[in-house]
Amino acid sequence: MTVPDQMRAAVLMGHGGLDQLVYHDDWPTPQPKPDEVLVKVGACGLNNTDINTRTAWYSKTVTEGITRAGGKDGFAEAEAAQGSWSNSEITFPRIQGADVAGQIAVVGTDVPASRIGERVILDPWLHGHGQWHLAENAGYFGSECDGGFADYVAIRAANAVPIQSHLTDAELATFPTALTTAEHLVWRADPQPGEWVVIAGASGGVGTTAIQLCLLRGARIVAISTPQKAETLRQLGCSAIVDRNNASLEDDICDAAGGRVDVALDVVGGALFAPLVGALRQRGRYSTSGAIAGPVVAFDLRLLIYKDLQFTGATITPPGLFARACRLIETGQLAPQLAASFPLKDLAKAQEAFMAKSHIGNIVMTME
Repeated sequence: MTVPDQMRAAVLMGHGGLDQLVYHDDWPTPQPKPDEVLVKVGACGLNNTDINTRTAWYSKTVTEGITRAGGKDGFAEAEAAQGSWSNSEITFPRIQGADVAGQIAVVGTDVPASRIGERVILDPWLHGHGQWHLAENAGYFGSECDGGFADYVAIRAANAVPIQSHLTDAELATFPTALTTAEHLVWRADPQPGEWVVIAGASGGVGTTAIQLCLLRGARIVAISTPQKAETLRQLGCSAIVDRNNASLEDDICDAAGGRVDVALDVVGGALFAPLVGALRQRGRYSTSGAIAGPVVAFDLRLLIYKDLQFTGATITPPGLFARACRLIETGQLAPQLAASFPLKDLAKAQEAFMAKSHIGNIVMTME
């Protein structure tokens, strides 16, 4: 296919508010390195990393969650030197966007020409050599390098995973970050058949994917959400939905499960942390991959000690996890949860909708 010298791109010019996102229709089209492919982007999904990085929320000087004001305008106390997920500095300008579905347009000199035209979904974790779980040996697509909020993106050929699916690009673009995060989150907690799992942030991209992954393992789900989203979550297979705003949240979780739960999966943090941990049984497992409601919590260590609990974080995924999980998409075992789509020029509007958290599933940008 013919590739133009210039392309459309939504470019992040620095840390701060939505005004740092600048749309261009004359941005230079990247050229693939020898081990890379150039992908024509069909759609690119949003995720919390986009907001966290733009606002430098990862900075340890920021102690609040992603509020509507902070997400829109940025955080005055943020330190740019700690602006990425690994608390290192981001280089600007930067094209964000980790959740890409599209088609290979050009291959580097070390990549077989037969891959041109291949439909792909991109693994957002860029593993280097050495120990994969160390931050210095891992990068994130759209963070340490340019991502998919553009017509074209260059990425290592190994990260462009072939996909055979009837799903649209917009539907496929709901998966990359949600799938890698949810599969890692579930893998770390290891729910067993018949066990009860409580999921905070159940209606988001990670949450709805985690629900499906836990159900595939034979677990039973208590979803924490709002009454407005309850019916959709029941249709996904949740056994019970608990209102996140209830003052008696810990008791409500236990009542829904008929006792204390085996596993808690958390992408929210903040005020939900204590009731989640409190609802765990003896030797229960808590796994977290996010803290959008607040990263700093009060905690009584005696709960961890005397209940023999297991706490795990889930960020850098093992190599190969995404490619294996993509088979669940191809076989129809995972269903996309596409909440809305926006044209690329409206990325700021899409992020506002994403931060409002009134949707179920994920929001994507399309390149039509």
